[in-house]
Formats: sequence, C-alpha cells, structure tokens
Amino acid sequence: MMNKIVLITGASSGIGKATAEKLLDDGYLVYASARRIDKLQALAAKGAKVLELDVTQDESMKSAVDFIICESGRIDILVNNAGYGSYGALEDVPIEEAKYQFEVNVFGLARLTQLVLPYMRKNSFGKIVNITSIGGKIYEPLGSWYHSTKFAVEGLSDCLRLELKPFGIDVIIVEPGATLTEWGAIAVDKLLQTSGNTAYATAAQTGAKLLAFTSDEKLASKPEVIADTISKALKAKKPKARYATGSGATFLVTFRKFASDGLMDSLMQFMIKQASRR
Repeated sequence: MMNKIVLITGASSGIGKATAEKLLDDGYLVYASARRIDKLQALAAKGAKVLELDVTQDESMKSAVDFIICESGRIDILVNNAGYGSYGALEDVPIEEAKYQFEVNVFGLARLTQLVLPYMRKNSFGKIVNITSIGGKIYEPLGSWYHSTKFAVEGLSDCLRLELKPFGIDVIIVEPGATLTEWGAIAVDKLLQTSGNTAYATAAQTGAKLLAFTSDEKLASKPEVIADTISKALKAKKPKARYATGSGATFLVTFRKFASDGLMDSLMQFMIKQASRR
C-alpha cells in the first residue's frame, strides 16, 4: 500500500485529520480536503497535499478529482469522512435542514464516489472507506434525520460492495462509537437550537446530556483510535465489510444484532435515564 494515493474528505479536524496523519505516517500520498483550506495547514506542514472541497457543491468535487488526476494520475483510496449531526425532534426540524443533512452525509458521499470510480475501474484497484457510525445501527430520540443518513450509507455501502467486487474495488464501512471530536458539540448546539424551546424541550435537555458523552474524555475514544482502524482495514488483503470501532461500538452493534426492538428501546431508555441524572 506504500505510495497509494488517498483522498480524504472532512480532514480539517477529528477523525479526518487523525486519519490523514496516520496514513501519512504509513507512507501514503494523502490529499486532505475540507471546505476551508486554511484549517488544513497543519496537515500541509506534515506533508499532506491540501484541497478545498465542499461535498455539497458538484463543481467543487469535480475540480478536486480533476486536480488529483492531473497531478498524480490516479486515486487509489477514497475516505468519505465529511459529515455532521443535525439533531432535533422531527416535528421541529425544517425540511430544508433535513435535505441539507442528506446532501452532506449521503449525496455528497455518493457523488464523490461516482467521480472517482472510473479511475479505480481503469486500474482494477480501489478502496472506498465510508465512515458511518454506530448511529447507522442503533437509534435515539431527536436524532431521526442524522440516523436516517447513517442507515442510508450503511445500505448504500452494502450494495456498492457487491457492485464493485468484479472490478477489484473494496468497499469498507467504519462505524465509530463515541469519539472526541467537534461533532458532539455541533450536534448538541443543533439540538438545543431546534427543540430547546418547543414541546420537546425536556427531551432536548436530556438528549443534550446524552450527546455530551462524546465529549467526555473518560468515556469517548480519541479520533486516533478510528484512524488506526482505517489504517488496519486498508492494509488487509481481504478487508472486512465493516469495522465497529471506538468507545461502546462493538457492544452496541452486537447488542442490536441480537436484541428485539423492545429490548433495544429499553436499553436506549435506560441510557437516557442515566444521562438525565448528570
């Protein structure tokens, strides 16, 4: 895998940044991208090539892919990491915001994948890593739109894995648990702005405490844990279809696999009750 060319979205912080750093250490040629290129300068100093890329803008994605192909001739690995959590009661969330959540978390991922696939097929090699979440397996109140996007990416990835196998292209799903990134604070802000003063205000306050677990250094994993998992998956001769990784991920994904809906509801209600006591 030495000298393979990698494009990472959402690389300005958190999992994306940690992954860029890890893959640079592993010897990959890394193109780190984000909406604001000024936030990528620390990665540039470490040897990454940095690109401005907005996954909600088609021309931005086309320009980024064209630039890499022009400069390096190919794209071997795509890490679809860009995303955010839009929380709030379904009744309260404007449909425009719901559509934007899908635009970032699903359609941007899919469109960028479309753009790189012709080059991967030409070389009969490629690896596409889609960062979903344990939120693509479990659920929680006031997170309907976010969880919908992650469930969607899980299904999209499973279909894509079968489509691309004949071309020598692997599709790998990575499902992080609670991780110390900016994601948690953004999700809490969205939740309180959307439902903090509505009929769902009490649930929003409790939900904010539950989401705050992702910012608790004693409970959440560092993003480097997720980056290490991605590195391992890329090096595997036959990578697994999905990797649950980070705090609580393996337990929750396994529990959901065997639990009835009623039992899963009970677990979530217990977690919410515990969070309300904080």
